[in-house]
Amino acid sequence: MNKSITYKILEKNLVKGTVKQGQEITVKVNQTLTQDSTGTMVYLQLEALSPNKIATDFSVAYIDHNTLQTGFENADDHEFIKTICAKYGVIYSKAGNGICHQLNLERFSKPNTILLGSDSHTPTGGGVGAIAIGAGGLDVAVAMAKGTYTLIVPKVLNINLSGKLNKWISAKDVILYILKILTVKGGVGYVIEYTGSGVKELSVTDRATITNMGAELGATTSIFPSDEITKDYFVRQGREHDFSMLVEDENVLYDKTLDINLSNITPQVAKPHSPDNIDDVKSIEGLKVDQVAIGSCTNSSYTDLMKVARILKGKKVHPDVSLVISPGSSNVISMLIKNGALNELINSGARILESACGPCIGMGQAPKTNAISLRTFNRNFEGRCGTKKAGVYLVSPETAAISAIKGILTSPKNLDTDPNISLPEKFDVSDSFFIFPNQTKYKKIFMGPNIKPFPLKEKLQNSIDKKIVLKTGDNITTDDIMPSNAKLLPFRSNVPELSKYCFKTIIDDFNVRCEKNNGGIIIGGDNYGQGSSREHAALVPLYLKIEAVIALSFARIHKANLINSGILPLVFLSKDDYLKINENDDIKIENIINDLNSSSKITITNLTQNYKFDVLFDGSKRDKEILFEGGYINYLKNMKEGENN
Repeated sequence: MNKSITYKILEKNLVKGTVKQGQEITVKVNQTLTQDSTGTMVYLQLEALSPNKIATDFSVAYIDHNTLQTGFENADDHEFIKTICAKYGVIYSKAGNGICHQLNLERFSKPNTILLGSDSHTPTGGGVGAIAIGAGGLDVAVAMAKGTYTLIVPKVLNINLSGKLNKWISAKDVILYILKILTVKGGVGYVIEYTGSGVKELSVTDRATITNMGAELGATTSIFPSDEITKDYFVRQGREHDFSMLVEDENVLYDKTLDINLSNITPQVAKPHSPDNIDDVKSIEGLKVDQVAIGSCTNSSYTDLMKVARILKGKKVHPDVSLVISPGSSNVISMLIKNGALNELINSGARILESACGPCIGMGQAPKTNAISLRTFNRNFEGRCGTKKAGVYLVSPETAAISAIKGILTSPKNLDTDPNISLPEKFDVSDSFFIFPNQTKYKKIFMGPNIKPFPLKEKLQNSIDKKIVLKTGDNITTDDIMPSNAKLLPFRSNVPELSKYCFKTIIDDFNVRCEKNNGGIIIGGDNYGQGSSREHAALVPLYLKIEAVIALSFARIHKANLINSGILPLVFLSKDDYLKINENDDIKIENIINDLNSSSKITITNLTQNYKFDVLFDGSKRDKEILFEGGYINYLKNMKEGENN
């Protein structure tokens, strides 16, 4: 049978099962990455698992999210991560080194491998032909401890690219165009595999931009072939030994195919407040702009910023615009300094920020009230920028740069400069910010006072009798469930403190409702839990004694995080049942364990309205066993010796 590159990698790294769509398999994890926002919890969980050493080929801990140190909390977390890296032999990347996905692409990415990361934009690594999957922190901790990851073999959606991008049209416009077609739910259950003659027209960093925002499509991951363009990138990075060829077989039978001619794509923009609210730039051109932010793991590469420098050269940022730029890595900054581009950016009036996630996660640079902010980032959820009453528009670096000069949203299509950027023969490579396992000796794990134990659940009860404490609409994000901003990020290792802010974007008193009712049940709409991989969106509800979430559908990572935490994710069989149920209804779920053992259908009684309805648990036998034990940690602890996870 002719194979996709997705199935080739899965088969190469297969540990258990058969690579057949819908089947559960266990694969070897070659690499993991963590960042400091999710990483503290990952390493607390790794410590609870107590392996002798990590079981991956190697793992890297990046400090790139919580780099704003207004108190002791972030610095303490960094020290905790650094000391635990020394204990287990994990590579540690200091603050200032760069954004995890950009850095990992430069330094550690490999074709034909499987990378698991505690960040939803881990699929950036698909730009070099790796299966790079974002996951909850506990899945990453288990991968580090045991070297494996269990998943359901996904379907493969082929996006067949043809043609060539027109002048000043970029990879960001490509992925926004795809989001317009597929929406934020279009990739759910799929790996998106890019093929076709148009692939040859895209650089590795172009490809990485596209795979990065595959997370916004809801896809398991996205992947490009590894070809001569990939090889050239590795040679320039001084890593030719890490290259291997990987292309799909001829006449692969994909589950679904979407044909896109790159020549037809025009400058695109995602309007507030969703990455799939897409329009052509020309249709809203002229919109007054207050802030422009360039960077993030999506668009902070050398070529991205060189194009920005070329557009800004000899020009000035509009007096009404604040332009901030976050280079993706210390290596990128070094090259921009050497070739004079950084000078051009500064002379134009741009503010240069640290090589970190920064404004993308609400860590600084919140725009003014009612501002219009153009950003080259991947998400524009309401309030994520730090200002609830601001409109965030996602655009390409080219559109962002010309708009910063003009002071209004402007298409770059008619720029008269040359968009072609010559790559250096060798990219700058520095180890100054890395601490490798052989450079330090383990002494003692540092634990600051802000680091609290992660919550654990008791075994699943056969009956749940609780109140509906919240009913939400569609597309609830993990930013809604567990907001992330400069104020709250320092408490990522303190679940009790975070619990005070759960669902604050929707209601003010969620934690009070839970305390009053000794927990409860959440009702969700379609695509519940989309967005970030943060498992805090499950751990905090667990701490507040949420027993189940019943929704029309779930985003992949959040559903896995709920199961790992021991919270039942249940799916309505009828939208009418979702519409009928109300907040504050008392409901009873009986015979849970018996029903899960015999089937996946569970009957719920609405005691307040006096009617019954059926819901579905959509998961594997192993998922059920994890829930029975009260979560993944308990499942692993109670596993019989010799059993595979």
